[in-house]
Amino acid sequence: MDYQQTIHWSVDNVGEKTFQAAVAEAGALLREGKLVAFPTETVYGLGADARSDAAVASVFQAKGRPSDNPLIVHVADKQDAALAAAAITETAEKLMDAFWPGALTIILPHNGTLSTKVTAGLSTVGIRLPDHPAARAVIRASGCPIAAPSANRSGRPSPTRAMHVAEDLDGRIAGILDGGPTGVGLESTVIDCTVEPPLILRPGGVTSAEIEAVIGTVDVDPALSEEEQPRSPGMKYRHYAPEAPLTLLDGTTAFMHEQIRASRERGERVGVILTKDLAGESGADREYVLPAGDTETVARELYHALRTFKETEVDQIFMQVIKGEDLGFAVMNRLVKAAGGRVLTENRTF
Repeated sequence: MDYQQTIHWSVDNVGEKTFQAAVAEAGALLREGKLVAFPTETVYGLGADARSDAAVASVFQAKGRPSDNPLIVHVADKQDAALAAAAITETAEKLMDAFWPGALTIILPHNGTLSTKVTAGLSTVGIRLPDHPAARAVIRASGCPIAAPSANRSGRPSPTRAMHVAEDLDGRIAGILDGGPTGVGLESTVIDCTVEPPLILRPGGVTSAEIEAVIGTVDVDPALSEEEQPRSPGMKYRHYAPEAPLTLLDGTTAFMHEQIRASRERGERVGVILTKDLAGESGADREYVLPAGDTETVARELYHALRTFKETEVDQIFMQVIKGEDLGFAVMNRLVKAAGGRVLTENRTF
């Protein structure tokens, strides 16, 4: 569905009356089967009534998203998980108590009330309670469980600012609720609680160490196969790709400089994502300087950085790999997908 004009509401640092008016209007549109983008603490989501085939179909149309990729259902309150789940396991209950609202999606058997387009024909559904007041307010105002993938064109870097949503979806959706930059910057962790031990299908804002401190041992899916039907969003198809090709560099700063120099000697315009201590010394045509080098900052800034480089301005983007477990693992998961698997090391290419 195309719209002549997408409504933009600002709910970042506004008064209560303005906030409630925007939320009420956005909620009404969702009830009518329209699409509304809203901020969460992870990335911006593109919301639709999860019970409506027509509304959910329009999500896939607006995003250009393959229909065999399931959607996460967002709820406004913990008890609303029952709107989508057939049963809440003891393990899931512990996770909800510990991490909801927050960046954790829990996979449970669904109760059959959702559109089959949400579940992609699976017997399970991922459910999340976001930790953002605007997200919970608009979901509550809609009166619906809300299916909400990231609010971007499929394959593009996920949106962490309302301007990113507008770049991809203006004129394709009914409204955009602008709540300012998101806090986490990576999508939620997805954990399957229908198996034992529970299985992390997508790393994200809640780490495996944090989860294990609550429920004990969990497994991490070693495959994340591109060939099997995905059980979780983010497991299939091209994701997070910037306009220009991204190549990850596993090596020293000298190795990064060498690759930038070689690329420029081939006549390529080069962009690089780097930390403040290396700013101005890379030799690249364009630099995106991260405000800090810690993993939390990299996660928060990553998608914005990737969107900064336009194909009209650079031919190649370089970034050094991120080391570390947990959140670092989640960042690298997104980076490798964004790079299409292109990782150069000082010893080999794989």
